[in-house]
Amino acid sequence: MKLDAVARQPADAGSGGRFYLVSYLPTYAAALFLLVLAWAGAPGWAGRPGHRIRFTAAWATAAHLSLGEVALIALAIALLAVILQPLQCAMMSAAQGSWPPWPGTRWALRWQKHRRNRLAAAARLPQGPDLTDAEIQRAGAAGQQLRCRFPRPDHLLQPTALGNVLAAMQDSAGRAYGLDAVTAWPRLYPVLGEQARSLVDDRRDTLDGSVRMAAAMTVTAIASLVLLACSGWWVLLALIPLAIAVLAYNAAVQAALAYAETVHVAFDLHRAGLLTALRMEPPRRQDAERALNEHWCDLWRQGIPLPATLEYATGNSENPQGKANEPDNTL
Repeated sequence: MKLDAVARQPADAGSGGRFYLVSYLPTYAAALFLLVLAWAGAPGWAGRPGHRIRFTAAWATAAHLSLGEVALIALAIALLAVILQPLQCAMMSAAQGSWPPWPGTRWALRWQKHRRNRLAAAARLPQGPDLTDAEIQRAGAAGQQLRCRFPRPDHLLQPTALGNVLAAMQDSAGRAYGLDAVTAWPRLYPVLGEQARSLVDDRRDTLDGSVRMAAAMTVTAIASLVLLACSGWWVLLALIPLAIAVLAYNAAVQAALAYAETVHVAFDLHRAGLLTALRMEPPRRQDAERALNEHWCDLWRQGIPLPATLEYATGNSENPQGKANEPDNTL
């Protein structure tokens, strides 16, 4: 039986697409890389005469695996993926730079602040009457990047690019309507339409999968360095998972930008559905809508009771959209 059957087994067995993309696939990639190194002769010791890494030996081992051995490897990888699945939030926090604290955090914050200030300077239009279209377009593009990639308040600034993209989303999504994105999102998500929910889920899965791949490949690079420490120039093989980790992290930043866009769109299009589900009549004036949304966010965030003067709508407030199969209601 071929080893590539291990990669297909969870999907064939009916596991969810999110589990396969976010949990199983990164774990499989990391385990396969380390298994190949072990089958090729790692760890190698300088004191062993004639020893070297042989990938032909790894290929021969993989090609002659029995059905039971492949099933055992698949089971071990699946169990490891299930065990690591609850750590997704911790991996996301580490990728955002919010946890755990590390010695370079202060330097990283200064660097991110420098990047933000440079974008802010580029977003300012030059003084003078002779502005060209190219200058206006460059300033507009810089302003768009500034809003998408960095939060406005200094205290929300994160030490990583991914953390700042997500902080900018949490700071700005729904703000124009008086909604606090962090507290309102778990209530807004269930009333999203099917198309909007599908798009949100797809982009969130891409984000989580990229973060998990970056984390898995970082651990793989460290483990490879340990396995190949005494194998001479073969130690450079540890750069392969390290390069994949860097690429996966950059992909996670791009996925976060796409996810933030869908969250903004969800607030734009479905905020009235949230009020309807709360048995509120959507106001027709913008100031009244902001005031009503702020009252609800104060309740959700701080437990401040709603004003006694609020009136409930008398119509049917049930959600006509149904519910998601696997809702992910966290920002």
